[in-house]
Amino acid sequence: MANPCLSCGACCAHFRVAFYWAEADPFAGGRVPADLTVPLDRHRVAMKGTVHAPARCEALEGQVGARVSCTIYEGRPGPCRELKPAWLDGEPSPQCDQARAAHGLAPLPPESWDDPGAPRPRPAPRVA
Repeated sequence: MANPCLSCGACCAHFRVAFYWAEADPFAGGRVPADLTVPLDRHRVAMKGTVHAPARCEALEGQVGARVSCTIYEGRPGPCRELKPAWLDGEPSPQCDQARAAHGLAPLPPESWDDPGAPRPRPAPRVA
C-alpha cells in the first residue's frame, strides 16, 4: 500500500500543532524534541513553524505536494498521531481535505490506501 502522505505534507504545512508540554519533556517520558517546540501557555507547547501563518512544521522535509517526510516521525506529538488522512480507515477526513485544499491539492480519493486488487470503500454520501 502506498502512503499518499509521503507525497503530500499539507497537514504539516497548514495546522498549528499544539500539545501538552510533557510530550516534549524527556524527564516526563516525552519523545518530541524540545528544541523543535515553542511555548504557547503554561500547559502547552507547539511545533516550531506552526504557530503563525503561513504554517510549516520545522520537522517537515521536502516539498508539499511532491515528496515529504517527517524528521521526527517516531517521536511526533499526539496531534500528528491523531490526525487521520482521508480514507485511511475507509472514512473521509475533513481536516485532510482542508489542508490539501489550502495547498491547491485535490482531496484524496477513497482508493488512495487500497491495494490494486482489494475492495474499495464506498465514499460517504454527500449532504447538500
